[in-house]
Amino acid sequence: MSFVSESPAAPSAVAAAHFAARLSLETDCADVAAAMRADAVDFVLLHVVGSPEAYARRHLPGAVHLRHADMTAERMAAWSADTLFVVYCAGPHCNGADRAALKLARLGRPVKLMIGGITGWEDEGLPFANGEEPGAFAA
Repeated sequence: MSFVSESPAAPSAVAAAHFAARLSLETDCADVAAAMRADAVDFVLLHVVGSPEAYARRHLPGAVHLRHADMTAERMAAWSADTLFVVYCAGPHCNGADRAALKLARLGRPVKLMIGGITGWEDEGLPFANGEEPGAFAA
């Protein structure tokens, strides 16, 4: 028996609930890029870590720079209450996106974490933007 099968797989209903829950909390770089390519962005993409200078050097196209430390009810009031936020940070070694997601959830805002962050985006060969403005996706 392998370590893979040593613990039996969960019943299908348990697995379905688990993966549905994960998808309600996370998205990935490919899905964000696909929405951008299709001009179907129905979320606000937030670059949640780093200085303004680091953001200007490299960020995801369309991303707004809003550090998790600066997220307040007053600041988030710039968006309607039902706005879906997708947060990302440097990558798997960074918990800034988790901190931002927690803060947004505590503020009652819909939020998903983009797994992989900048590292995942780069691994997918996707384009970056630079400058002080969000920029646009160029396929």
